[in-house]
Amino acid sequence: MLVVTRFVVTDPDSFRERAHTALAALAARPGYVSGQLGRAIDEPETWSMVTGWESVGAYRRALSSYEVKLHATPLLAEALDEPSAYEVLAAAEPGGQVVVGGSDRADGPALRS
Repeated sequence: MLVVTRFVVTDPDSFRERAHTALAALAARPGYVSGQLGRAIDEPETWSMVTGWESVGAYRRALSSYEVKLHATPLLAEALDEPSAYEVLAAAEPGGQVVVGGSDRADGPALRS
């Protein structure tokens, strides 16, 4: 599962500090796979936090933890109001082949290898 959360930032120093704290709180949760904080090159007020999770359940359990509620939820509440959680349907490692996955949605494609 991939979570892409975008922000419009007016105070980069404050935001960066809070985002680092939020990312650390998320990273400490079971099922966390990876995370990155980035800023748009052409629009420096637009930032994103991208995290990877083993499953939807792992992500939802992480959001319910005390540390995440304390350190990440206030920051996530400032995000743009748009879809942020995505199921990964295909992936490729550097130099690797594309691996196609299936959807957990009832109307999604069947798993292919």
